[in-house]
Amino acid sequence: MNAANIARRWIGTPYHHQARSPGVGLDCIGLLICAARELGHVPPDFNITGYRRVPDGHSLMRHMSEQFTQIAQADMAPGDYVCIAFDKHPHHVGIIGGYPLGGLSLIHANSKTGRVEETRLVFSDAMRFVAAFRKGGA
Repeated sequence: MNAANIARRWIGTPYHHQARSPGVGLDCIGLLICAARELGHVPPDFNITGYRRVPDGHSLMRHMSEQFTQIAQADMAPGDYVCIAFDKHPHHVGIIGGYPLGGLSLIHANSKTGRVEETRLVFSDAMRFVAAFRKGGA
């Protein structure tokens, strides 16, 4: 069992800012936190709160680095965590999955579609890779 397997159970969950209720409401970091808690990757009471809809990228990276080990983009595998930027600062996280037709997917709580979803992972100028993380090292 990895974070992708867990997160897939919550596909379709409505997006709610700062929510931590799988099946009821999640935001991007809530999805990651709930999956990581279930796997024991973070303490049961671990949480990140008090952030704006567009969080401070520096704080986000600090929290990720405190809980997980950063890995190279080329080493990403299903179950890893990824930090993404849509502008100049990182502000979105997701869980890496295996795309059914090959390659990787992104499981994330998407505020634009209003739900947790899984899509093919394709980085571009509009969605830039910032960092990938894994529990337990590379």
